[in-house]
Amino acid sequence: MPPAQEHQQLHEQLAPVYIAIENRQESSVIKLVNSLHPAEIAFLIESLPDEEQREKIWNLVSIERKGETLTHLNDYIRLQFIEAMPTSELVVTTRTMDHDDIADLLPDMPDVVSRILLQSMESQHRERLESVLSYPEDTAGGLMNTDTISIRTDISLETVMRYLRFLGNIPDTTDKLMVVNKAGVYQGVLYLSDLLTHNPEDSVASVMNTDLRGISATTDQTDVAALFERRDLITAPVVDEQGYLLGRITIDDIVDVIRDEGEHTFMSQAGLSEEDDMFAPVFTSSKRRALWLGINLLTALLASAVIGLFQVTIEKVVALAVLMPIVASMGGIAGSQTLTLVIRGMALGQLSNKNYRILVIKELTVSFINGLLWAFVLAVIAGFWFASSTLAIVIGIAIVINLLIAAFAGVIIPISLDKLGADPALAGGVFLTTITDVVGFFAFLGLARLMLI
Repeated sequence: MPPAQEHQQLHEQLAPVYIAIENRQESSVIKLVNSLHPAEIAFLIESLPDEEQREKIWNLVSIERKGETLTHLNDYIRLQFIEAMPTSELVVTTRTMDHDDIADLLPDMPDVVSRILLQSMESQHRERLESVLSYPEDTAGGLMNTDTISIRTDISLETVMRYLRFLGNIPDTTDKLMVVNKAGVYQGVLYLSDLLTHNPEDSVASVMNTDLRGISATTDQTDVAALFERRDLITAPVVDEQGYLLGRITIDDIVDVIRDEGEHTFMSQAGLSEEDDMFAPVFTSSKRRALWLGINLLTALLASAVIGLFQVTIEKVVALAVLMPIVASMGGIAGSQTLTLVIRGMALGQLSNKNYRILVIKELTVSFINGLLWAFVLAVIAGFWFASSTLAIVIGIAIVINLLIAAFAGVIIPISLDKLGADPALAGGVFLTTITDVVGFFAFLGLARLMLI
């Protein structure tokens, strides 16, 4: 189901809540809000444009649901709520959360809350949380949860069954048990389906699956998401450099990673953050967008400066002013196609130093073919429109040149930015637009000066 349709259904589901809020039926609002999933509560709060309404709804959320709801809110609103909450409430709110969720929230918490929370934990839980906190949040170690059931290789399946019955319940999304040796080094996994269908007298060692390797805790979250996608995983083990089992990553965390990266790529093309609040105050939004508009102004001025070099040429041949935007636009579209393809390939790990030269050649070839095709079409149109065969030749050559440069830039820019540690999705479009505009104008007007004046 498309996201837009899902959101529409969610809005319809929340319709009674909206009506109760409008009618100021507080008792109904409390009942309705606390019947929602924390993710739906977060969606409801983010959909309300009035900050006062948001605060009222937040204050009606039960303490048991506030912790998980915080993890679903965007950074802007989450920080507002955390800053307004008393220390005691923050401690109670986070105490029952999973370790990976607590690790996500702790950087936003006041220092005093972090200290109280860590001190109030049992030593085992504190060590597990500190293990998650020791890794960057965008790595497997930062994503992992430590609620992992581990068993040894030298026991029988019957012993495993007795152990699970003793525990009484198992963590959510558990589809496999992690197998370790006596030292705690990861060995493989025992699928619950195998546990239930094999002879209880069989040993874990004889039934376990050793194909699933442990994911290094330092692995980037993008690579982890790609592994889950390739192997259709629900959970996966996380290990340290020595191979000791640290925890597991679950599919719900990977869904969050994929969603966040998709939003980041989409929003960054406009210089925005995926955590920006749609209903943030006017001056806050203006300040955030001003920098990006300033950068684009500089690139536009550069393109205008190139046009200014050929002012006399344009005055003598007015048709150039009519056709000039077409050259830049065609280059921009062609470059954007290549840029999008390359950024996607980089995100999926399909592009490397071994094959990017092949991609450059391929994209140049594609652009050359399309350049010849549309240069011919545009040359014919321009020739008849302005009754000038020379002008037709000029715009045709300019189109081919700009499409070739656009294809080359579409590959080189994101690769270069990535090597420099910059975000290709954020800065790639600006650089590409500048290059295609400058080259397009320069090629078209330069050729016009040589051949028409």
